Amino acid sequence: MDLSMQSLGALWRQITFRLEGLGSYLAPLSLRLIMAWEFGESGFEKLRGDNWFSHVQGDFPFPFSVVSTDISWFMATWFEIVGAFALLLGLFTRFFAFSLLILTFVATAAVHWPDSWSTLGELWQGYAISDQGMGNFKLPLLFALILFTLVLNGGGKLSLDHLLGREQQPEGRKQRRQRQAEGHAGIVWSYFRGSSSA
Repeated sequence: MDLSMQSLGALWRQITFRLEGLGSYLAPLSLRLIMAWEFGESGFEKLRGDNWFSHVQGDFPFPFSVVSTDISWFMATWFEIVGAFALLLGLFTRFFAFSLLILTFVATAAVHWPDSWSTLGELWQGYAISDQGMGNFKLPLLFALILFTLVLNGGGKLSLDHLLGREQQPEGRKQRRQRQAEGHAGIVWSYFRGSSSA
């Protein structure tokens, strides 16, 4: 029984080690892709549509409430489009995730937040996809959490940020990583060489 528990523990460690390695590539990529789709779709919709910001400008938080609706529309449209492409590529991920997070907060305050609520129960009714008169801040909240994760963790290993960051590393760090890789390869080579001569 003890041996089987040890082998189950070893199997679990091996699986989680591989999942963590895969996760450093795929988790940020999937978050970037879904946000790129959502904000790209919204930006292109604004690009082809009419400016409706004048109807909600009074609900924009300061300083956005004092900016002309044409400028706000232009900025929102192009931050969504350019931000979507940047997230898709993983280029300047933290900057664009933060910019889109600000845009999400403004949109939540102006459009998705309940007009009035006096209890947490009433506020909680706004945690919905469609507006039934009590707001609909569920999707913006989920977007904010995803964007906040990208601000903290960056674009991940499948991003231009990662590729550019590797090229910008100081030479000492590159050499240290190379020595470590060579050391690991030497250990593996010694193991196989030793087991083949036995």
